[in-house]
This record gives sequence, C-alpha cells and structure tokens, in this order.
Amino acid sequence: MAAEASQPIETRLFINNEFRESSDKNTFEVVYPYTKEVIANVHQASVDDVNDAVAAANAAFPAWRDLGVDGRAPYLRKLSELFLEANSELARLETLCTGRPISYFIDAGLSSELFRYFADAVWNSQGTASTFNPGLMSITVKEPYGVVGLIIPWNFPLANFSMKIAPALAAGNTVVLKSSEKAPLTSIFAAKLIQKAGFPPGVVNIIAGYGNPTGAALAEHMGVRCISFTGSSLTGQKIQAAAAKSNLKHCHMELGGKSPAVVFEDADLEAAAAQTQFSIQFNSGQVCVANSRVYVQESVYDKFVALFREKFAAVKLGDPLDPTTSHGPQIDAVQYKRVQEYLGIGQKDGSLTQGGDANDGFFVKPTIFEKVPEDSRLMREEVFGPVVTINRFTTEEEAVQKANDTEFGLYASVFTKDLDRAVRMSKALQAGTVGVNCTSPTNAKDGAFGGYKMSGNTREGMLYSIDGFLQMKTILIKSGEGSKGLF
Repeated sequence: MAAEASQPIETRLFINNEFRESSDKNTFEVVYPYTKEVIANVHQASVDDVNDAVAAANAAFPAWRDLGVDGRAPYLRKLSELFLEANSELARLETLCTGRPISYFIDAGLSSELFRYFADAVWNSQGTASTFNPGLMSITVKEPYGVVGLIIPWNFPLANFSMKIAPALAAGNTVVLKSSEKAPLTSIFAAKLIQKAGFPPGVVNIIAGYGNPTGAALAEHMGVRCISFTGSSLTGQKIQAAAAKSNLKHCHMELGGKSPAVVFEDADLEAAAAQTQFSIQFNSGQVCVANSRVYVQESVYDKFVALFREKFAAVKLGDPLDPTTSHGPQIDAVQYKRVQEYLGIGQKDGSLTQGGDANDGFFVKPTIFEKVPEDSRLMREEVFGPVVTINRFTTEEEAVQKANDTEFGLYASVFTKDLDRAVRMSKALQAGTVGVNCTSPTNAKDGAFGGYKMSGNTREGMLYSIDGFLQMKTILIKSGEGSKGLF
C-alpha cells in the first residue's frame, strides 16, 4: 500500500518536552489525498492542553532568554543538522499529508538553512543609543516578547514551521506552535528532532487541531504576547479579532492572494508562458502567491495562450509518492469541492478553454478560463486550485487598473523587455512583491516577503523575521542636572 509507514508515525502532542495524548482523548483523521486512506489519527489539543503548553513555554522563557545568542545558537545548529538527516522521512510525511508531489520536496533543506542562519542572525537586530538630550542618555533595546503563538497552514507545513519557529527562538522567545489539522505530521516529527537536539523543556511546544477550539484558544490566550499566522485572510481576521479582544497581543499576518501577471507584447513569450503556467500549477494551485490572473496585451494574446496551453497540458497526474508525478490532487474533499464551485462559476461567467475537473478522486486538471468579467467571483476571490483566468488588455494604464482592482496584494508580475516600463509597473503594482520577467514561486532569500491590503501586515524573510519577534524598550539614564524630564 502506498501510504504504508516506513516507521511508526507519532501523533501525540508535544508539551514541555514530552509527547502526550490530548487531555480529552479527542483525535482527528489525517487522510492521504491520493488514496483517501486514513494514515494517522492525531491528537487534537483541547483548551486545557493549550493552557498547559502556554504555561510550559512561560516557565521556560526566562532561562531561554537569558542564555543569550551564544547559548541558544547551538540548539538551532543541531536542529539544522537533524533536518538534513531526516530528509527522506519528512518528504514522505509531507507528501502523505498534502498530496504535493514528492519530487518537489526541498523543504527539509530549506528548514536546515533557516535554522542555521537564524542561529546567529539576531546579532544584526541592534538598538540605538543617544546622548543628544542634555543630562540624559537614552538607550533603545530590543527584547523578546515571551511566549509566542505560531499558527501555520497546510500547504507548505514544514517550510512555514521553520520560517516561524527559527527566528522566534533565536530572538529569545519560547513558542507554542499549532499545525493545521490537514497536515500535522511533519510538525510532530520535527518535535522529535527538537527533543533529540536537547532543547530545554517548554521552549518549544507543538500542538495540532482545528481552528476551534485549538486555534481560538491560542489566539485569545492571555499568556501569549505575540502571534504569527500564515493562512487565509478570513481566518486572519478572526485571529486578529481574538487577539484584540484578549490582551491586544502583537499580530503578524501573512495572508491570501489573487496575484496578477501582466504580459506585454515585447516580452519573451516563451519564458512568460513557462513561468506563469508553473506558478498556478505548482502544488495544484494551493499556493498563496500563485498568479491566478494573467493579463496579456491584445496583439500577442493568441500566441501567448497557445504557448501557455501547450505547457499547461504537459503535467503528469498521478500518485504523489511517484517521483515522475508532477501534479497531485487537492488536499482533501473540502478543498476539492471549493475548487469545483469555482469551476462552476467560471463556466457560467466565462469560457472554459482547457482542463476542468478530472473526475478522478480529488484531482483537478490545470484549468484555463478566458473572457471572464472583472467583477466575477472567479476574478476576485482566492480559489486555491490550479485555475487561471487569462484576459486581454490594450494599454499599460488598463493593465495597471485591472491588476490592482483587488483587495489582495501579495505578489504581482510584469513581463517586458522595456526597462522604463518595468520600473513604472513595479511602482504602480500594489503588491508586497513584484517580479519583473519572473513570477511566483520565485523569491529572494534576503527579500522581505509579505503583502499589501488584505494580504497581510508584516514581512518575513532572513533579514526581516527576527525583528517581528522583538519588541522595543527605551532606557533613560540621567546624568547630572541637565535633564528636566520634559520633551
């Protein structure tokens, strides 16, 4: 059987450096999207379990903070090594949970790199000092928040696990991480590596469960001072509301997208078609930055679409554990039915010119809709499936207006050989990342990743994540009689 375990799958909660069952014994099923077979019954954290995890993190915080950078770094470096050693098992578990083809798995290597980098990166997050105020020295320092709550999505669980935990720990915080109920297994396995790396009890706590009760309990917990979330904009709004109603905890939000790609007549059409089709097909379209809207200049529209269709049709649907498979199923029945709904909207509002429902399990073929009105729900809402709309434009001004006519602003792309136009478009497009002659999932390790508008309110990345997990304090030292205590 394809989903047979090569080693026993851990399914318990990880609290205070120990694996344990949920207090109420409640579990949920994890299903392999390809075969629909249950591969694990994972323990769901109750409110009491969340309370225990936060208490453990709170108790561990002072000692972890006081270790300093040099004291914390060896733990992160050891974990970096363990991720590389566990690459094969992590790849298997992630594929079983998500249905992403195993041939695309690079996440253990990325996780290793992140923990290795952040082990020392906090040295770059310095404060300031001033003697400009007579009789007063002011020192601004950066300090960890304490207990940080981390909530990660299901589409790239291990990468999101590492991008959040590594900088949070490096900055001196302790953490409680909730994985998605759809894809919890790599996070739980990573807890085994954390235990093996010798992290002190309570520094890292890993729980699993649904948004209610587990996620809600974490978001509104009075003992959590900062929460970092990656996922849908709707869930982000709920988490931010819960944070505001509790203790006004600091919130990081990296949310959804409806990313446009704009292709001008002078572009390298072959390259533009290859990159844009991969962007929306990658991980079966279950990517927040996927360019789900493509606008092509009228004069080259037909040529571009022909190239796009040819490349789009070349994917191989099949078992994600098969290294030759390039297109897997949607992650579960809920997501599959969601995409089906949008396929219906597209057929009603526009023209289906390629793809559609594969009528084979949770598979959806890479799908193209054309002639879809800009006010259609298909153009305005995040589908999170391998579904792209391709529409025409005539002028640069029209392209900018259409591209920006959305409440999302995560990623946008422009394809052109005109440098002046590339600069104008980069300034005009309302997105946290703008690719010029490239598109998602292309990103820069040292770039700031995050969104405009409803796509988020913070930035992540090697040079930016640390500061999101630090708060600022000003220390005033009076010297002599010069200071009167007034601004």
